Amino acid sequence: MDHSHHMHAMEGHEGHGGHGGMEDMCSMNMLFTWDTTNLCIVFRQWHVRSTASLVFSLIAVVLLGIGYEALRSVSRRYEASLATRLETVPRQNRETVSKRGHVIKATLYAIQNFYAFMLMLVFMTYNGWVMVAVSLGAFAGYLLFGHSTSATKDNACH
Repeated sequence: MDHSHHMHAMEGHEGHGGHGGMEDMCSMNMLFTWDTTNLCIVFRQWHVRSTASLVFSLIAVVLLGIGYEALRSVSRRYEASLATRLETVPRQNRETVSKRGHVIKATLYAIQNFYAFMLMLVFMTYNGWVMVAVSLGAFAGYLLFGHSTSATKDNACH
C-alpha cells in the first residue's frame, strides 16, 4: 500500500500551531546519545530548543532527583514517627492509629513509586546529559537526605 499521500498531506501543516515544521518535532532516541536536537523530556511540552532551555532542563532534572530523595526521607521519618506514636497510644486506640498510619504509608509509597517511574522515564530519553542530571540529583539528594539510609537501593526503578 502506498502511503506517499500522507507526506503530501503533512506538507501544508508545517506552520500548524505555531510550532514550526517537521524539524521542530520531538525526537525519540532509542540509543544513547549526547545530541540535544529536538530533545523532549517525557512530555512534548518539555521541548529543549536552545542551550538555555537545556541548562534549565538539566537543573530541573537534578532538582527532581533531589526531590525524590527528599520524599523517601519524609516517608522514613513518618514510619519512625508512627512506630513511636503506636508505642505511646492506649491499647484501645492503637488499631485505629495503625490503620490510619498504614493508609498514609500506602499513599507515600504510591507517590514514591510514581515519582520513581517518572524519573525512570526521564532517564530513558537515552540522552547522556539528562542521564547525568538524574544521577547528580540522586547523588545530591542522598547527600542531603540519606543520612539514615543504606546506600544500597531497595527500589529498582530509580
